[in-house]
Amino acid sequence: QVQLVESGGGLVQAGGSLKLSCAASGRTFSRYVMGWFRQAPGKEREFVAAISWSGGRTVYADSVKGRFTISRDNAKNYLYLQMNSLKPEDTAVYYCAARDSAIVARTNFGSWGQGTQVTVSS
Repeated sequence: QVQLVESGGGLVQAGGSLKLSCAASGRTFSRYVMGWFRQAPGKEREFVAAISWSGGRTVYADSVKGRFTISRDNAKNYLYLQMNSLKPEDTAVYYCAARDSAIVARTNFGSWGQGTQVTVSS
């Protein structure tokens, strides 16, 4: 399995930006489809974005499309989530996840980080 550690969360005003990072270690990072998920208080965890091995294919939730950008650096074993035009409803714990598959999808991620809190004030 791959081990994942998120960072970069914090408090930001609505309309602001944050960039989350996820450091991966263990098995070969470049073999995994990677994703970001989030969980707001009292809600189910939800898919945010996913990216293919090469970074050439990305998928986004409708709620973040056009505002968030997922990317990866396979040489450094890092996954990123650039979040722009943040809204109070983006407030959640954000999780990095890995999927041992060649197919970019929104489910069946087997490895998870511990999460990083993002709070957007109005």
